[in-house]
Amino acid sequence: VQLVESGGGLVQAGGSLRLSCTTSGRSSSIYARAWFRLAPGKEREFVASIDYVGGTYYSDSVKGRFTISKDNAKNTVYLQMNSLKPEDTALYRCAAKLYGSSRSYNDYPNWGRGTQVTVSS
Repeated sequence: VQLVESGGGLVQAGGSLRLSCTTSGRSSSIYARAWFRLAPGKEREFVASIDYVGGTYYSDSVKGRFTISKDNAKNTVYLQMNSLKPEDTALYRCAAKLYGSSRSYNDYPNWGRGTQVTVSS
């Protein structure tokens, strides 16, 4: 399965962006998808995930600001990011695994290349 992210960019603090992760290959409906982010000098961080039946999970740092959703007909997962902060600046990567989601990046065998999000203060 191949993953391609889009939607990143430069935004001012308090603004919004919507990231997309489009999956090709095997039927995406049986895959859980997650977003992780990597910022300079920091560890890779779990952001949000959605499992194959639509259950959603968030890190405490984004809960209430970010929303993950999916459109199986379009093989696409979205990450709506509102009230962005400078500390949200990172490379956001989409990952996929079969069925249930996980907060551990080691559990995901499929990765996209990422899309850069930069939030200015």
